[in-house]
Amino acid sequence: MRKPLDQIYAEALAVLREGGLILYPTDTVWGIGCDATNPDAVAKVFALKRRDDAKALVLLADNLDRIARYVREIPDVAVQLVEVNDRPMTLIYPGAITGEKGKPGDRHFLAWNAVAEDGSVGIRIPQMEFCRQLVYKLGRPIVSTSANPSGEPTPRRFADIDPVISAGVDYVVEPSLEKGATGAASQILKVGLRGEIEIIRG
Repeated sequence: MRKPLDQIYAEALAVLREGGLILYPTDTVWGIGCDATNPDAVAKVFALKRRDDAKALVLLADNLDRIARYVREIPDVAVQLVEVNDRPMTLIYPGAITGEKGKPGDRHFLAWNAVAEDGSVGIRIPQMEFCRQLVYKLGRPIVSTSANPSGEPTPRRFADIDPVISAGVDYVVEPSLEKGATGAASQILKVGLRGEIEIIRG
């Protein structure tokens, strides 16, 4: 029998607030998640994936207002894209607001190691109520990187996840919540303050 949804939220949130990792379904594929403002938690994600920490991570936010707290300016074109979007879309924003390297995390700043070297950050507003509510309840963005070791195939469904990944997180969200996920990676667009749009992944 599946746990009540309120219990799933409570358990996942407790882990996120303590700097732990969760394995959870998103609107695209299964992801490894953590508090995106906690650099120590972000470092655990890179270690579990055996991934170079020079590579940026995708984050999830529940709405544009949340995103606006963590980037210096939201380009007008980003607002337009979000309003008309009908499929999973990650936007790369310039000017992430980050904490200083070597200092403890602060909920008002993205972890320095969660963003790209040029200061940009990829954020998606997920088309899945579970994910949006998880971010809303946490009150800050959540990391969402595919739940696979670096270089290995991306797991489309829970059954595809490498046991090493499952064993390396602190909490696994109820697998039945994957219903509604596309099973495919999101579109990625890089947006500029002057209306520029670069397609990174179509």
